[in-house]
Amino acid sequence: MNQSLSPRQRADLLVKQMTLDEKISQIHMMDVREHPREVAGIPRLGIPPFKVTNGPLGAGPGDSRAPQPATALPAALGLGASWDPALASAFGRIAGQEVADRGEDLIEGPGVNIARVPRNGRNFEYFSEDPFLSGKMGAAEVEAIQKQGVIAEVKHFTANNQETNRKTINEVIDERTLREIYLPAFETVVKEAKPGAVMAAYPSVNGEFCSENTHLLKDILRGEWGFQGFVQSDYTGTGNAAHAGNAGLDLAMKPNHYSGEMKEAITNGQISEATVNEMVACRFTEMFQYGMFDKPRMPKPIPAKEDGAIARSISEQCAVLLKNSGDILPLNAKAIHTIAVIGPYAGAADTGGGGSSAVKPIYTVTPLEGIKSRVDTNVTVTYDAGSDPAAAAAAAKSADIAIVMVGDKDSEGKDRPNLSLPNNQDALIAAVAAANPKTIVVLKTGGAVLMPWLNQVPAVLEAWYPGEEDGNVVADLLFGDVDPSGRLPVTFPVAESEVPAHSPEQYPGVNGTATYSEKLDVGYRWYDAKNEMPLFPFGFGLSYTTFKMSDLSVSDYSDKTGVRVGFDVTNTGQREGAEVAQVYVAAPQNAGEPPKQLKGFAKVKLNPKQTRHVTIHLDARAFSIWNVSSHRWALAPGQHEIFVGTSSRRLPLHSVVMISSSR
Repeated sequence: MNQSLSPRQRADLLVKQMTLDEKISQIHMMDVREHPREVAGIPRLGIPPFKVTNGPLGAGPGDSRAPQPATALPAALGLGASWDPALASAFGRIAGQEVADRGEDLIEGPGVNIARVPRNGRNFEYFSEDPFLSGKMGAAEVEAIQKQGVIAEVKHFTANNQETNRKTINEVIDERTLREIYLPAFETVVKEAKPGAVMAAYPSVNGEFCSENTHLLKDILRGEWGFQGFVQSDYTGTGNAAHAGNAGLDLAMKPNHYSGEMKEAITNGQISEATVNEMVACRFTEMFQYGMFDKPRMPKPIPAKEDGAIARSISEQCAVLLKNSGDILPLNAKAIHTIAVIGPYAGAADTGGGGSSAVKPIYTVTPLEGIKSRVDTNVTVTYDAGSDPAAAAAAAKSADIAIVMVGDKDSEGKDRPNLSLPNNQDALIAAVAAANPKTIVVLKTGGAVLMPWLNQVPAVLEAWYPGEEDGNVVADLLFGDVDPSGRLPVTFPVAESEVPAHSPEQYPGVNGTATYSEKLDVGYRWYDAKNEMPLFPFGFGLSYTTFKMSDLSVSDYSDKTGVRVGFDVTNTGQREGAEVAQVYVAAPQNAGEPPKQLKGFAKVKLNPKQTRHVTIHLDARAFSIWNVSSHRWALAPGQHEIFVGTSSRRLPLHSVVMISSSR
């Protein structure tokens, strides 16, 4: 308890005082009704209980049988759509503080897996299809969580990209693809934010379960990246005790293998007690680091009103305006007399998807309530749940404006059967649009969906899963109190067949194996490589104002400072708003890279007619590839093209930079 010693020194001293049985009690959770997601304390040594809760959409339920309430924040994919690390920090601060307020020690989040498969039921828990964007957002969130004295646990390491057969699937991923697509977001978070914990994923990668994968957990995570925290399993993700312990899995969520089996493995010499000592010391070090031995948790009420207001602000900056023909949005509340609010996602707040991330909200605001509170009392607002398209069309026909709210309920444990909106919602939209030409569609989805009705409606707003403030968020956006400044973090395809992993061998896999044969061409990279035009490209989003980019300057490359990309962004419209400036790099053709890749971005908030000069630094990694011969990153020599714009398909500014060697 000598606070002048380092956390690691204190942890080592503590482990020396423990019996073998006590050590084993500290490498798994109890997993009993009274103590869910909790490692037992040891009173004789002053070791407090260690309490874990779910993420990554806020302070999760903790105990699924008696969920603890918290602020239901927007979905992580929505947060990714904000393209704003400052918002990720605000998100992390709320999530971390509420975990602390409830007397818990670790939040299982953020998730930074790549949205490889649009049908993945868990994409809503992740940031994007791009490792650069996901890494920057994840690092900002982790840093903010841990400033609250709570351990952040980045997950699911690695390549947890489908829910179908997630516990048994073997993913065959070549070395370069693993290094350039599926590992970099984790690498960025580990190196920049130093999370206290990492969760190992369920699947196998190249024949070894992630929880028993020495190459991933020891060689890369600890050896190359310098990770100092502890590695935890997913819920039932621990197999053979000795294999997992020797590979670097420090904490199991269930006692099954890490209790009696572990003791027997030590006795039989399959794993050393010194290894178990290290497993325990890694977690204790983080607990000492965050004051869990020195300052006992004192639960206190969550400031619901204050945190809800922040959740509302975050969610409003996540929504993406996909279509706005004739500038029908924002709505003019003074010019409208009747509004028909229609659809299965209009009557209740959409607080998230299903599974372990489902936050029990402290309160909710329904879309119907939000819209009614935004208009004068003399405006008639009608509601139809949309179960009968003909009845909904009749309700819409006599209204000045029809607002149709549709969506899905993606969930952990299962993938979507297809990319269509479920439960006949496409027919609902088509029927309402036929009855009222002023039909606005609000999507609340966990990822990309098909839109066969797109040409029938003048406006589409993607709100993702907005969280507990759903109604206020949607109303603020539709009536223009807030400019929609989100941009797509995933590509929306035109058709089911037009996705990168489109064969059974790629997804969901054949005979227990999913082969990542698309290699580096994930998300927008694939559409660019195939010259396919998606429905909406990665990075796309409209605004209630207009922007222009100009005056690009690109410095020469320097080993010390990389490349400096400078340009002006001007708000050319009549109201304030925010644009996301995106920088893509195209490697020399002989480098074998995708046509271009995101390497920098900045969200720029501007008043009408205001211009701001933006500078984005590209480091050596932006011009490097993974060399499979030397097993390291190497600069790709030759001419690299620099593109700047507002989506992967709208890049008006262009320049080049030369890299002279492949050091």
